[in-house]
Amino acid sequence: MELDLGAVRAFIAVADTHYFSEAADLLGITQQATSKRIAKLETALGTTLLHRAQGGARLSEDGAAFLQHARPLLALADQAVESIRARNRPLRVDVIGTRLPATELVRSFHDSHTDVEIDIVTSHGLRSGRTALTNGSIDVAFARVAGALDPSIEHTPAYLGPLHVLVGRAHPLADRRQVRLTDLRESTAWMPGNEPGSEWADFYDCLAQEFGLTIDTSGPNFGLDHMLDYLAASPDRFTFGGELLRVPWHPGIVHLPIVDPTPVYLHSMLWQRDNRHPVLPRLIHHITSRRRPFDPEHQWLPAADIEASNLAPTAVDERPDQPG
Repeated sequence: MELDLGAVRAFIAVADTHYFSEAADLLGITQQATSKRIAKLETALGTTLLHRAQGGARLSEDGAAFLQHARPLLALADQAVESIRARNRPLRVDVIGTRLPATELVRSFHDSHTDVEIDIVTSHGLRSGRTALTNGSIDVAFARVAGALDPSIEHTPAYLGPLHVLVGRAHPLADRRQVRLTDLRESTAWMPGNEPGSEWADFYDCLAQEFGLTIDTSGPNFGLDHMLDYLAASPDRFTFGGELLRVPWHPGIVHLPIVDPTPVYLHSMLWQRDNRHPVLPRLIHHITSRRRPFDPEHQWLPAADIEASNLAPTAVDERPDQPG
């Protein structure tokens, strides 16, 4: 005999809810259709699976035995269907913000792989990305790896973003071509977007502690345009930017690279180990073949980042073609 999976699904729904009406609501069909499906299943099996009573349906002895096998059977069928749907849907990529380097990395991939479909979603970085990766609601997340990850999650360095300084033209450093971190000790970094508990706030806390900097995270955060207007008029405030950060042009803002050393923000690519989306290996190859090496003589990273990503001077190959 051949089992009707719709009938099996109806049987499990009644077994879980004990009522045909509730099972019908759960399945999105009528109560009559639910009863017909289960009657068809019982006829095919030649036994009674459920005893109907005023207090609700209860499993028969055969029904209890069948239920033990029906659940994994249905789960396997659902997995088979999802395996095909997953291959045909867009790759879901999580980024913290569309102005940040991760978006540029994905855009450069799409520019050279125009046949693939990608859905960009934004969230709260690693805090939400951990759960979204493990439950399958996203395929890829770009974030700084901080703290323990679920064993099912893989990650690889994606981009070492050199930090810049954004200052107003009234700032004493505005006429420089480049600055050292020690030059910033007399000023205050204003970063209202550094949410407590976020991996990026932790990075800047490490940076401030290492080089004696002051960071003010007070808000509210009215967005990048407001921040640029504020900094343009400030003689003693600055903020950090980055090489691939998309900052709108502002007549009162100067961008200065940081040297000796250059702090770099490590953006990693994370995915679930058993994810079988066909586009995922292509994205991994694109990212890993273009990433820059870490240069400990001229760049700075928190020690935790170096350890978490197993970075070493020869960990990656330097390539001239960089995204963005």
